[in-house]
Amino acid sequence: MFHISSPVSPAEMAGLGLDLGGLMKDDSGLKSLLEEEIKDDLDEIVKQGRISASDEASVTSQVTKPRLQNVISTMNLQTELDLKTIALKARNAEYNPKRFSAVVVRIRDPKTTALIFQSGKVVLTGNQNPTLAKTAAKKFVRIIRKVGFQEAKFSQFKVQNIQGTAAVPYKVRLESLHESHYDYSTFEPDIFAGLVYRMVKPKVVLTIFVSGKVVLTGGKTPEDIYQAFELITPVLKEFEKKENGMRKQNK
Repeated sequence: MFHISSPVSPAEMAGLGLDLGGLMKDDSGLKSLLEEEIKDDLDEIVKQGRISASDEASVTSQVTKPRLQNVISTMNLQTELDLKTIALKARNAEYNPKRFSAVVVRIRDPKTTALIFQSGKVVLTGNQNPTLAKTAAKKFVRIIRKVGFQEAKFSQFKVQNIQGTAAVPYKVRLESLHESHYDYSTFEPDIFAGLVYRMVKPKVVLTIFVSGKVVLTGGKTPEDIYQAFELITPVLKEFEKKENGMRKQNK
């Protein structure tokens, strides 16, 4: 079990490669609302990478292939909405117009949070794969129709960001990795414990921790996440942190 001493900070969100501001540029407050809604998911994801002094020796015993943790997707209902009506009639709905320009609606199966805007645009988060995200999106369409907006349509569904976690069974020399891959990486240990590696193809951001834990974000398909980890694995192996010179001779 890895220790997490505090929630994910804004610096760590940036480090994890979350480009939320560009998802819906015409709706104010979306970036802040999205960050709040996925904060619990990110806390859990980062927990798997951030380690305290007491956890320093905790390294996985084998390569852990990527596990999808969260999918952020969007769709367009193709109709103007009255958010107050949705907040009053839909179950598990929250609406605070002074803070955000969206109503937040949650469903349990599949577990999903939807941010619904007056324009008819919707952002969904909380799913663990694109298939569940699409299923949830269709369920929200039915919910919106049921509360009085019969013209709501399922359209323009798109996966915006897939997040996953993985691990290698050894510690990684982050400083050396950064020096060798300077053009693709950022490493500021005083601000954030992870090295941020921005892969070009597939376009995925990998946050690598000294423990060997890896957080992958920005994929558009599960294959992006899997391929990115496959490509980074030999790089991590090159910068494996040898314990006491590999403890060449067992005393």
